[in-house]
Amino acid sequence: MANITLGGNPIKTSGELPQNGTAAPEFTLIKADLSPASLADFKGSKLVLNIFPSIDTGTCATSVRKFNEQAVSLENTKVLCISRDLPFAQKRFCGAEGLDNVITLSDFKDGAFGNNYGLTIADGPLAGLHSRAVVVLDENGNVKYTEQVSEIADEPNYENALAAL
Repeated sequence: MANITLGGNPIKTSGELPQNGTAAPEFTLIKADLSPASLADFKGSKLVLNIFPSIDTGTCATSVRKFNEQAVSLENTKVLCISRDLPFAQKRFCGAEGLDNVITLSDFKDGAFGNNYGLTIADGPLAGLHSRAVVVLDENGNVKYTEQVSEIADEPNYENALAAL
């Protein structure tokens, strides 16, 4: 379990992020149009998995905006913004913000993504949601970089994540 904080108060996650150099765990998440999207659907592209508790919070929204700005200049790379929010909320947010360089995906059905990636929050007021993390994958789905953000209210290290591409 990763030890992280929310407002300085300790909380735990369900496990640890995948190790660098390993194959990323397979996933099936839900797109804005309610169709499924799996890791295999993105084979051949580098991926930045921007993972967060809820798109309706300030820091989460900021991370989606910042990765959206960067995504336009990333070669052969897709940015997947993943949370347990309903696809409707993700779509509403991106539509209202004019964000079309990122792909939102929802783990609302069963939380399997969060459990398989070891980032489901295990206790505290956000239990069941995803912790804030970034995972970078190469074109073959291998983990190149991970960051488990230690304080949920903090932004991820964008520069380190993008440098891993």
